[in-house]
Amino acid sequence: MAPPGPPRLAYVFWHWKRPDVAASDYEARQRRFHAALAAAPPPGFHGSFSLGLARAPWAAEGGDAYEDWYLVQDFGALGPLNEAAVSGSRAVPHEAAAAVAASGAGGLYALQRGAVLDAPRCAHWFAKPAGMAYRDLLALVAPVVEGARGALWMRQMVLGPALEFCLHAAAPAPVPAALRPLVVPLRPAWPEDGRGPV
Repeated sequence: MAPPGPPRLAYVFWHWKRPDVAASDYEARQRRFHAALAAAPPPGFHGSFSLGLARAPWAAEGGDAYEDWYLVQDFGALGPLNEAAVSGSRAVPHEAAAAVAASGAGGLYALQRGAVLDAPRCAHWFAKPAGMAYRDLLALVAPVVEGARGALWMRQMVLGPALEFCLHAAAPAPVPAALRPLVVPLRPAWPEDGRGPV
């Protein structure tokens, strides 16, 4: 059962497979881990979703990779998630998934506008232009987020290799060109039915 209230924070993990591992095997192992985590969730955990992607320079040097979003209530839920991922009924699926990963990187993002999407199909990554105040940036993109019925995420504590902002949407959205967005198509990999956890 998900905790009360919407998730406000996400631990994001980019990872990619070893060259000798088949994509079908890699994804099957990842799904088993996500399923085990969903079946025995730690406190403050709202669920997870995994996305296939390419052309993100911080993941597999722009090659085929995956992006997992672990949704939590707040910062206090990160510790229990970290412990739960590698213990109990989740330990074996986690070890099996990790054994075939070539590498990975993590980040931390907080929801700024909109609501978590069930299965985003497009990510728009961008940074705050020099000299622009955060309030002005958020005001600039607010109508885009609303029009796209998307979710705007902001990196926290400079944790993660990706750009500072991510707008999840169902399709490409008209992010202002001044923000120089990097648009990355997404393919839902978990849950298998394409529906997210929230």
